[in-house]
Amino acid sequence: MNLFNHFAKRISPSVTAELDAARWHESRGCADLAFHHLERAHILGQTSTALHVRTHWAMLVLAMRQRDIGELLGQVWRTAGAALKTWAWVPTGNTGRAHVSGFKPMPIPAELKRLIEAARRPSA
Repeated sequence: MNLFNHFAKRISPSVTAELDAARWHESRGCADLAFHHLERAHILGQTSTALHVRTHWAMLVLAMRQRDIGELLGQVWRTAGAALKTWAWVPTGNTGRAHVSGFKPMPIPAELKRLIEAARRPSA
């Protein structure tokens, strides 16, 4: 298993937990909290093409349900970019939202940094 597949496999449960939290908050009418969890999922999984695309797709769907045209349009190109360009480069820590440049690196919250570092460690 190469290093990227190892990371994706180990970070996937954390990404899934954030996606689940986003769905839970959306189901209770809290779109802002849902997007917050999608941003966290994005930060965690953005170096894996599959997880990166999955997170942008979830953002696109939430934007569509919220009838947020600006976010929806932003997520269309970000989803395509995630599918085509993740292997080449991602702006570390970027939250993935339409109101943030898709090229801007951002600080990673400490608790997410710990999860990322743990997922990158070699298995015992």
